Amino acid sequence: MNRGRILVISGPSGSGKSSIINYLLTKIENATLSVSTTSRPMRKGEVDGIDYNFVTKDEFQKLIKEDKFLEYEHVHENYYGTRKDLVEDALEFGKLLIFDVDTRGRDNIHKHFSDITVSLFVTTPSRDILEERLRNRGTETEETLKVRLKNAVDEMKQLPNFDYFVVNDDLEKAKNDVLKIAELTEYKPSNSLTSALIELWEL
Repeated sequence: MNRGRILVISGPSGSGKSSIINYLLTKIENATLSVSTTSRPMRKGEVDGIDYNFVTKDEFQKLIKEDKFLEYEHVHENYYGTRKDLVEDALEFGKLLIFDVDTRGRDNIHKHFSDITVSLFVTTPSRDILEERLRNRGTETEETLKVRLKNAVDEMKQLPNFDYFVVNDDLEKAKNDVLKIAELTEYKPSNSLTSALIELWEL
């Protein structure tokens, strides 16, 4: 079985990442979403192992000391991170493992799995359009809106570090554009695959 591959999708909150990722999961048979581990309490309607892998803060800190995370962050008094063993399990089964992470998460994943990782940045056509979409969601206070917009500007500066970008001006078109990119990940030459192919050609 071929080793799996990784598609990292980053972009500002409100850019449409979640809708695009959900579309990919319905269109690509062996695609699966990387489920983060968190120390925050489970919210009503959430399911352990699907929305997040929920652990206590003490358990999370113990996992940090044991170097179990590929990447993690401490946000608003809670921890969020990606377990190395869960990533390896998905890759061993030949999955296309999709990550929805910020640009720092992208850097950490690329550092460990550069030969099998394709990164994609999703954004809106402008800052004003992003602000409009965030306001229309009706979930932001003026304070959190300012924070999200500031973070979006900071994330946009990392755009040159990504393999691809998609401007989500039309959601249906953006979904199909990202699907094309996701399908190309199969052809990214990994170290193990190229070594095996070269060996077959050697006399």
